[in-house]
Amino acid sequence: MGSRAPYRLGVHLIDDGADVAVLASHAEAVELCLLDPDPASADGWSERRIALRGPEHGVWFARVPGIRAGQRYGFRAHGRWDPAAGLRYNPAKLLVDPYARGLAGDVVLGQAVHGHVVDDEGRTVGPQPEPDPTDSRAHVPHAVVVDDRFDAPPVPRPQVPWEDTVIYEAHVRGLTMRLPGVPAELRGTYAGLAHPATIAHLLALGITTVELLPIHAMASEPHLVRRGLTNYWGYNTLGFFAPNPRYATRAAQDAGPQAVLAEVKGMVHLLHRAGLEVLLDVVYNHTCEGGTDGPQLSWRGLDPTVYYLHDGGMPARFADVTGCGNSLDFRRPRVVQMALDSLRYWVADVGVDGFRFDLAVTLGRDDDGFTPQHPFLVALQTDPVLAGTKLVAEPWDVGPGGWRTGAFPAPLAEWNDRFRNAARSFWLADPAQAAHGRPGHGVRDLATRLAGSADLFGYSDPPLMRGVVASVNYVTAHDGFTLADLTRYEHKRNEANGENNRDGTDDNRSWNHGVEGRVDDAVVGAEILPLRRRSMRNLLGTLLLSAGTPMITAGDEIGRTQHGNNNAYCLDDETSWLDWELEPWQVDHLATTRHLLHLRRTHPALRSRAFFRGQPRDGAPWPDLDWRLADAGPFDHHTWHDPGVRTLQMIRSAPQGDSALLVVNGLLDVAEVVLARGPGASWELVWDSAWDRPDELRTAAINGALHPSPGERTTLEPLSMRLYTAGP
Repeated sequence: MGSRAPYRLGVHLIDDGADVAVLASHAEAVELCLLDPDPASADGWSERRIALRGPEHGVWFARVPGIRAGQRYGFRAHGRWDPAAGLRYNPAKLLVDPYARGLAGDVVLGQAVHGHVVDDEGRTVGPQPEPDPTDSRAHVPHAVVVDDRFDAPPVPRPQVPWEDTVIYEAHVRGLTMRLPGVPAELRGTYAGLAHPATIAHLLALGITTVELLPIHAMASEPHLVRRGLTNYWGYNTLGFFAPNPRYATRAAQDAGPQAVLAEVKGMVHLLHRAGLEVLLDVVYNHTCEGGTDGPQLSWRGLDPTVYYLHDGGMPARFADVTGCGNSLDFRRPRVVQMALDSLRYWVADVGVDGFRFDLAVTLGRDDDGFTPQHPFLVALQTDPVLAGTKLVAEPWDVGPGGWRTGAFPAPLAEWNDRFRNAARSFWLADPAQAAHGRPGHGVRDLATRLAGSADLFGYSDPPLMRGVVASVNYVTAHDGFTLADLTRYEHKRNEANGENNRDGTDDNRSWNHGVEGRVDDAVVGAEILPLRRRSMRNLLGTLLLSAGTPMITAGDEIGRTQHGNNNAYCLDDETSWLDWELEPWQVDHLATTRHLLHLRRTHPALRSRAFFRGQPRDGAPWPDLDWRLADAGPFDHHTWHDPGVRTLQMIRSAPQGDSALLVVNGLLDVAEVVLARGPGASWELVWDSAWDRPDELRTAAINGALHPSPGERTTLEPLSMRLYTAGP
């Protein structure tokens, strides 16, 4: 065994064995445990323990000959049992390597996976936690050595410019579980996501970038396991380097973690070959080990006071700024290192194109709270491996000062919750109030979001450096109502989650249009169906025609429903899986989505990267942005702040000579509009949200409204929007 600590944490194969290194700075001894199946053993495993050297700067290490790919292993850490000080070393507990590239097996809930004595409900027994002697090796996942030294060179990355990017947020399993054309054995898998049938849908839709809900290895929360449910979304990480084997094909799972990793890399390879980028939703803010008295699976047993944020009290308790029981302590260099090492691995070895950071404010907290100058955020800006990747922050957590939309540094983009709220309020919540004679909002906030949210993302040094693309615009996401359910339900229906409908947000800003829930075409209430579908098109049009980076939630393009559940995180069933058997109106809605994305793709005026300045740019004769009232007159301070003003015209012009006129009517009545002037002699009508499907453009042409001139009068249907364009 070598005497020098390897610089890489984890287990890495070398010619004659492996280098092993693990952080356990407060431990008194650490053992590497090599596991092999043994039918003669009471629990089915034999174990060879190898004492590691150290600690050197907190790291225990060894060079171990004879280790090969496929070897199962774990660690046992010896040290003080002092829960009051935050230390719970218990060598009876086999611990997962935080740097493991592969995991095999599941957490078997019970006493064995806890470092202290608990009752049947997982509650601590007695006034003080007492160490539990039960060996956990048959009850926890095992780390597995994988060999990725000889992979084929990756396909070149698509490197889609930010201004051309359209993000599609999808769940590996839910996207293809029912997708026609995908073979049964591939449905719900990494291979299924990269199947030609899936890729064909994404390309026909106009997607450039697939953002996958977490695919890191994870474990479900004990309260879900007790109810027979699972953490379907996967925001409960057990390994930041290991892919979730559950999303691999059965053949890959049976072959082991090496094959699972190969399937993940193959998925990325095939998506790249189709020109599609891959972003991963990553959860570095907390782990699956729960609160102070949760299970002892990995970090808690190795170095709990380094890995986890504590409240500073005595006895020591985990600080929770994530709402998930624990928070990783990003004040600690080793935590920052682990996150960066993981990101580099997924980029350099697996080939992904970027990341969406869950509860990213936690990753930027120091002793005084969130700071854009946090070392982790500085590293994201400067790391050469991550250079050129797409980085997206979810800019909030539940800790003090946790809402930070707009506060992250370039080159990070951010989810824009203000866009979501403005779009829902204007098209749904406000009309619902107006239908009962109550006032709503005017157009000021919506206009700000349509123009790229400079009020949030324009502050930088130099000013406006981040551009409108820093705003990841969305109307829905994995959590919350689907697009269709926003128009069907005013109250969540989460009973299936087993929490008495207490979970999930109550701030939905939705509108059922007069009848709660599903309405069939042939029953009382069917007259509201066209209104609901127009509202969906209004939200979709606002999303895809705004300045910024649009994000579509998988299934919204086909009007999927979760039957009013706005927090389906624990439902791995038809509630969460996309249903591809489409009714005629859904076919129309899909055609509308494709049409809008085609318009965005073919008109530079709809894909600005820089913030608008309201003046000519790059030698163009026309302002890059102009706002007009319904009568084509200019806005003034009063009209911008008048809640009764619910119509506007937005003219955007690109240096290439392309222009777009977006006309919005947020009234419950028809609106007469005098079309605003633009650079050209006439406008071309290319879309109206009053149309059930885009081919109604032909009817508009027959009626002579296809090429109106500036100054002509036209009438917009209640609660509708139109897009006109003019070429060079």
